[in-house]
Amino acid sequence: MEAAAGGKRAYSIIVPTYNERLNVALIVYLIFKHLPDVNFEIIIVDDGSPDGTQDVVKQLQEVYGEDRVLQRARPRKLGLGTAYLHGLKHASGEFVVIMDADLSHHPKYLPSFIRKQKETGADVVTGTRYVKNGGVHGWNLMRKLTSRGANVLAQTLLQPGASDLTGSFRLYKRDVLEDLISSCVSKGYVFQMEMIVRATRKGYHIEEVPITFVDRVFGISKLGGSEIVEYLKGLVYLLLTT
Repeated sequence: MEAAAGGKRAYSIIVPTYNERLNVALIVYLIFKHLPDVNFEIIIVDDGSPDGTQDVVKQLQEVYGEDRVLQRARPRKLGLGTAYLHGLKHASGEFVVIMDADLSHHPKYLPSFIRKQKETGADVVTGTRYVKNGGVHGWNLMRKLTSRGANVLAQTLLQPGASDLTGSFRLYKRDVLEDLISSCVSKGYVFQMEMIVRATRKGYHIEEVPITFVDRVFGISKLGGSEIVEYLKGLVYLLLTT
């Protein structure tokens, strides 16, 4: 798929990574497999992974081309929000997809995101685990209950206009994403929640696509007790400021 005039792509897919050497090749392969006729680029924003993630990305560039797989690394872990902002600086797409590299977000859903946006003209299309045909695979009961409880609590307090606040599999119009990122102050896992809440408050058109979230295939989950505490603090912050 050739780029448009000026080297621009229709879709820029930003994938932040940290120690994803075992996953990044598969996620890139699956994106190309499921978007055969789509004009896109993948922007890998790696935060100084010590496991050789960047070396794998260089090999992927040899296979798919440096114009389709862009490596825009940073020296160390600097946060999710700034990773998206960093990727945006190098993105040429009119639309931007954000997704995780750990295969919890399957690229097979990408055509549904694109189709939903085209059909509705939405500013934001977000994947949701909490509607019919959505779900979670690979979590134990306690983690499912924790996630569901956190989501219900946020729904009750914030009235966000979306069913899944903490998911990070989304498609944005580029200018909308730029506006939302500039408005957000949260970091870590609260960042995604603030993004969707502020999108609602600003009157952006949000649509949802059911997805099944799959627990990471390789590597260690980066969610811990400190993130849960940050989530609760972020909930209070958003309740008071939005």
